[in-house]
Formats: sequence, C-alpha cells, structure tokens
Amino acid sequence: MGSEMCIRDSRKLTALLMALVTGLAAVIGAPQASAAHRDWLRPDSTGHCEWDRVGFWVQRCTVWSPAMNRHIPVQIQPAQRAGNAGLYMLDGLRATEITNAWVNDVNAAQMFKDNNITLVMPVGGQSSFYTDWNAPATYDFNHPVTYKWDTFLTKELPPYLQQHFGVSPTNNSILGLSMGGTAAINLAALHPNQFRQVLSFSGYLTTTVPGGQTALRAALLDGGMYNVNAMWGSSLNPRRFENDPFLNMGNLRGRDVYVSAGSGVPGPADQKYLPQHRAAGIALENIANATTRAWSAKATATGVQHTAVFTPTGLHNWDQFGGQLAATKPRILNVMNAW
Repeated sequence: MGSEMCIRDSRKLTALLMALVTGLAAVIGAPQASAAHRDWLRPDSTGHCEWDRVGFWVQRCTVWSPAMNRHIPVQIQPAQRAGNAGLYMLDGLRATEITNAWVNDVNAAQMFKDNNITLVMPVGGQSSFYTDWNAPATYDFNHPVTYKWDTFLTKELPPYLQQHFGVSPTNNSILGLSMGGTAAINLAALHPNQFRQVLSFSGYLTTTVPGGQTALRAALLDGGMYNVNAMWGSSLNPRRFENDPFLNMGNLRGRDVYVSAGSGVPGPADQKYLPQHRAAGIALENIANATTRAWSAKATATGVQHTAVFTPTGLHNWDQFGGQLAATKPRILNVMNAW
C-alpha cells in the first residue's frame, strides 16, 4: 500500500515537472527561435563563415565570384526573426579589404540588432564605384585588378544570400555614402527588380557634367592609382552615360528614393577633425551638395518621386554619414516592413 502511494506520488511529481518544463519552453521558445536564425555560422566558399569581431551576430563570409575570379568577403548580420528583407550597405572611395566601414566607422550592426532585416556589407572595392569595369582597374598590368562589382552584387551574391540567409532577390534596400551613394543610385536604377528602395548619403549624382571625367580621374588616382578610362571607357563611351545617376533616374519610378547631403558648413561635431581634414570635408561635401541638388531638381521636374534632405551643417565625414543612417533607419524599416 505504502509503496503504491509512493509510486503514484512519484508519477504525479514527474507529471508536474514535465508540465513545468513544457510551460517554460513555451515562454522562452519564441525568443530562442528568433535568436536561432543568428546563432549559427553559414557555409561559404571556403568552408564556413566566421564570427566577425564587431559582434552583434555579424558573420564574415566569403562568396566566390566567377566574374572576378576570387573570393569576396561579405559581412552579414542575419535578420532577427528570419525575415526576407535585405539592406545592402556600400562603402566609400577608400574601402578597405579589412572591413566594411559601416561596421567600423559607424556601428550599423548595433543600430539594427533588434530588427528583422539582413545587413549585407561587401568588403573591398576601393575606388570601384561598385560597377563592372571595362578593363583591369590599375596601371599595374603585372598584377591586374578585375572589378566586376555590378555582376557580383546583382547576380552572384543574391543566390548565396537566398540559400543561406533567406534574403529574397527582390526585396532589398541599398544605400551608400559618397562613392557608394553614386553606386547605390546606379545599381537601383539598373536593377529595379532587385531593389525596392535606395538611399544616397553625400553621393556624386551628376558624373557626366563638364569636368566630371577630370574630377573622377583625379579622385581615382588619389584613391589608389586607378585608371578612370578602364572603368566606363573614354569620355564619349556610352557606358559613362548609362552609369550617370543624373541620366538613369527614370528607372527609379515606383521605388522609394532618398538623397541627402550636408551644407559643407562645419558643425560642432566637426571641430574634432584636423584642419586639413575639415578643409577636404568642406570641399567634397560642397560637390556632393551641388550634384545632389541638381539631381533632385531634375527628378522633381521629371516626376521621379523622392525625398531630398540638405542638412544645415555637415562635412564629408562619418558624422554626416552616420547621422543620415540614424535619421533614415525608421524609413528603411517601414518601407521594408522589417521592424
């Protein structure tokens, strides 16, 4: 009799414990499920991705590019809850092979850590304008540099992102700063089915105006001795006009478009920079401001809906770019339905 009661009590205790475990799993199950999308390393072209030093679930993955005949590093923060929206974040002229500046000079990964969008941050592409070049990019013909970034970003990378991170090939936003702003507008215009939204922060949005080729030549030489004629050809080559944001904006109709630039007037945040850096920031941002205003005026006249923001202060630096990312974060998440 006593042993039977002990058995019954034991069974009751076991049932109670099972109920508690089940209830606890139900309570914590949803957060674990959302975190699980971020908690494991994906396969990549050299084996598997690695955790990036920036943290916040960013993985450093290599993706093989047949067009460039090499492995391209991409820093990727998976969406928090396995959403299928992607945000491509393009770097500036002095992009390095070490890290994308969006998680170095500004910590975009921390900014979007609670959101349901995958950050896609290609590493490298110095002075490339993220386009397909006609010829080897530098004057060093013994060690040719092949740039086919348009092909990589629009044909080679999307299948990898879809397979391993669940990013839709047709549900993407793209943004960039400076050179990357120019490239973002071009890529969105040339591939409207891939990008639903585009944002340019201090981009150069009129590249074929008189003097434009000369300015690009000087910038590319300064940015690593790159040959401007190897990019889109001579000043009369049709590819130069195909890749001018001022001329291809018509393809952006029906997309969410945001362009911005600072005034070139130093603000309080700019006082920490050295005088020579402030001077360069003033000059570069004045060019970005003028070309963005010209782009916006034409877009308005031709019925391309967009938002243009010109801040009362701001130089060509990461205080300006990072401030614009923070200001546009709600817009990105609203348009991409990725809160």
